[in-house]
Amino acid sequence: MQPDDEKFLRLSKEIIIKFIELGRVSPGNFEENFKSVFWTLKRTVVDAQVPRIDTNALQTDDSDES
Repeated sequence: MQPDDEKFLRLSKEIIIKFIELGRVSPGNFEENFKSVFWTLKRTVVDAQVPRIDTNALQTDDSDES
């Protein structure tokens, strides 16, 4: 488990508790919802940290090879 996963677990727990209070999550669908919330939070944070790659920088300039 990565160090930040504990934070994601805590945040997921808080969100699921709110959903339970609102009647949106029940014991029958808890596992599915908890996993969904956890992975959504994790993907959102990871995607926000990944720098945008300039596609032009990845292309090679073949015209200089003459």
